[in-house]
Amino acid sequence: MPEQELEFRGINRKHLGMYFEELGGKQMTDEFPYVYKSNDWVGEIVREEELLITSTFKVNCVHIRFQTLEDKTLKELIKNYRVKTTRIGG
Repeated sequence: MPEQELEFRGINRKHLGMYFEELGGKQMTDEFPYVYKSNDWVGEIVREEELLITSTFKVNCVHIRFQTLEDKTLKELIKNYRVKTTRIGG
């Protein structure tokens, strides 16, 4: 089963879960690891940490695992998930 783990910084954990739901996943658990399942994939919010950038600047760091049955589905899921997490300043 193809899988990949990515790290997202500065995005609220609840929003990351909502993005799985927007892509067709259903939340299966209410604690770490938060598991989201669809017919074609499984997404897990594995853990959340706080990363110290400077002595006063902290940012959250969330580790997410993607699992699918096929490589093509994994690439498409990650591409679509990254679109959801894109932040553009302005």
